[in-house]
Formats: sequence, C-alpha cells, structure tokens
Amino acid sequence: MEKEAVITLIRELVGKMGMTIDNLLVSDIAGHTLFTITTKDSGALIGTGGETLHALNHLVKKILEDEGGENMFHFVIDVNGYHATHIRALESQALMLAERARTFKYDIEMSPMSSYDRLIVHSVLQGSPDVLTESQGEGKVRHIVIKYTGDKTSATLQEML
Repeated sequence: MEKEAVITLIRELVGKMGMTIDNLLVSDIAGHTLFTITTKDSGALIGTGGETLHALNHLVKKILEDEGGENMFHFVIDVNGYHATHIRALESQALMLAERARTFKYDIEMSPMSSYDRLIVHSVLQGSPDVLTESQGEGKVRHIVIKYTGDKTSATLQEML
C-alpha cells in the first residue's frame, strides 16, 4: 500500500466534505505513519471529541482494505496536530509507568483506554527491558497492564499497601 494512495484518498474525501486542505505532511510516530492535515476547517474536521476525525480514519482504512490492501501499513490521519499531541502524551505516560515498574519491581495497571491507545502503548514499550505489556478486561474497561519481568525480589504493590 503506497502512501500516495492514502494521500490521494484523504484529499478526495476532505474535498467531498466541502473542506480545504492547506497542507498534508507525512511523518512516522509510535510505529505508525501519520498523515497530518493542516486546515482552517480543523474544528469541523476533528468534530466533537474527535468523532469526525475518527470516522475519517475508519472510512479511509475501510476503502483501502476493500481495494485490496492486504499489506496495509498502520497509519493515522491527524488534523492540526490533534492526534500527535495525544500520541506524545501516551508515549510519555507509558515510558514513565514502565520506569516505575522497573524501579519498584511491580506490575502497573493503566486506566481503561481505546484499542487505538492500547496499540500505541504496546508499540512504545515493545522491546523495553524488564517489562511486557498485556491487555486485560473486556469492553470499556479493557486496559493495559505493564508487567515487570525482572527479578521480583522486592514486595509487590499490593503487599506494600
């Protein structure tokens, strides 16, 4: 799947929505390709709580899958840095909690989050020393546990409380 095909489809769909794209940049972040749209119509394109932007991401991925995208790469469409800011905050939180797990030698449960956010955390911590990530729970309470895998000679958090 070529990045150019994604760019063409984004431009076409946003145009059909009656909005203009000032610029479209491609970058890599947290193991994903990020297509960042710069536009004056950001409020309408992002929508309440990011709903319109989430729908645009979903629609582009479904169209590309239907066109034979078996080898589709992971990508995210962003508008004026909305997702990039969120991704950087998740990366920072995941790295801090992994360090806490290594320092105190216990597992840490993160708050429930979307499947997309869990994917980001798994990607960020993949290959990190002495920790593994695991999703647990079902539905809206599904969350990540950062599991300490090193020497567990110190007390667990539950024992400390």
